[in-house]
Amino acid sequence: MRSRSHSDRILLITLFILVVGGLFIFLSASLGLLAYKGEKFADVARSQLLFGIGGGTIAFLIALKTPYRVWRRFSLFLFVASVIFTLMVFIPHVGLTLNGARRWISIGSLTIQPSEFLKIAYILYLATWLSGAKSKIKDIRYGLIPFGIITAITGAVLLLQPDTDTFAIIAVSGIAMFLAAGARLRDIAIIVLTGILGLAILVAYRPYLADRFTTFLNPNDDPRGSSYQIRQSLLAVGAGELVGRGFGQSIQKFGKLPEPTSDSIFSVFAEEFGFLGSASLVIVYLIFALRGLWVAARSPDLFGALLATGIIVLITTQSFLNIGSMLALLPLSGLPLVFVSHGGSALLVALGAAGILLSVSRSIKT
Repeated sequence: MRSRSHSDRILLITLFILVVGGLFIFLSASLGLLAYKGEKFADVARSQLLFGIGGGTIAFLIALKTPYRVWRRFSLFLFVASVIFTLMVFIPHVGLTLNGARRWISIGSLTIQPSEFLKIAYILYLATWLSGAKSKIKDIRYGLIPFGIITAITGAVLLLQPDTDTFAIIAVSGIAMFLAAGARLRDIAIIVLTGILGLAILVAYRPYLADRFTTFLNPNDDPRGSSYQIRQSLLAVGAGELVGRGFGQSIQKFGKLPEPTSDSIFSVFAEEFGFLGSASLVIVYLIFALRGLWVAARSPDLFGALLATGIIVLITTQSFLNIGSMLALLPLSGLPLVFVSHGGSALLVALGAAGILLSVSRSIKT
C-alpha cells in the first residue's frame, strides 16, 4: 500500500464551492454597506479580498504542501505564541474595543482577530498531546487533567475578552478530539457537566448571554431590542420562499438586517436563493463534514486522525451554529459563517486549516 499523491477530490470540490460561492454571497451582502456606508464597504472588501482570499490562498497552499506531521514539532510554540498574541488585545492603543468586547488588534489600516489563530493552534497542540499519550489517555494524569489545563488556558484568554462563542466551539472540538483519542465516557461526562455548570454561571453574571436565551425562548420579547436581529432574520428567510428573490435582490440587507456581511449573512443568502438554495448550502457543509470525518477515520496515525477531527468539527460546528441561530433554532451567536462571512482573519485561518486537512487526506493509504 502507498500514500495518495493527491488530495481528496470530494473535500477539494466542496471547499471550492464554499469559498467561491461564499465570495459571491459576501459581495451581494456587501451591497447594503455600499449603499449606506461607502467607506465601510471599502474597508470590508479590502479585508475580505486581500487578507482573506489572498492571504488565505497562500496559507492554504503552504499548509497543503507541508506534510501534516511537521506541525507536531511546532505545536507548543504555536499555541504559546497564539495565547500571547490573543492577550495583546488588552494592550492600550493596540487592542480595539467594539460593542463592549476587546477581540481585535489594529495594525495600521488592518484589523486582526487573534482568537482565530488560537483556534487552530489549540487543535494542533491538543492533537500533539493526545497522540503522544496514546494508551495512557484513560489515566486521568495523562488524559483528563492535561485536557482540562490546555482548554482552561484557552478559555481564560477568550472569556476575558469576552468571546464566549469562540470558546464554545473550541471546547466542542476539543471534546470530540478527546473522545476520538479513546477517552473514558466517565471523563467526557465530567467535562460536559463542568461545561454546563460553567455556562450557567456565565449566564448568571453576563446579562447579554441571558438575553440571548430569553430571545431564543421568546423571539417576540423586546422586538426593538434583543429580539430585533432574529426577527429581521426570520423576515429575510421567509421572504425568500422556495427559490428566492434572486442574486443581489435582498431587501433586508439595506439597513434593516444587522451585520448583513457577517453574523446575518445566511439570512441574506436565504432571501436571495430561497429554501432550495439554503438547503443546498447546508448539504454542501454536510458533505464537507462527512468527508472530513472519513479522512480522519482513515488517517495512518493518531495525530492525523485527531487533527482532521478537530478541524472538521471546528468548521462545521461554527457554521451550523450560525445557520441555526439565524433560523431561531439555536440562541443567537456572534459566530460568522465559515468561508462566507466577512472576516479576513477568519477566512485566512479557515483556508489554512482546510489545507492541513487536505494534507492529511494525501497520506491515506491506497
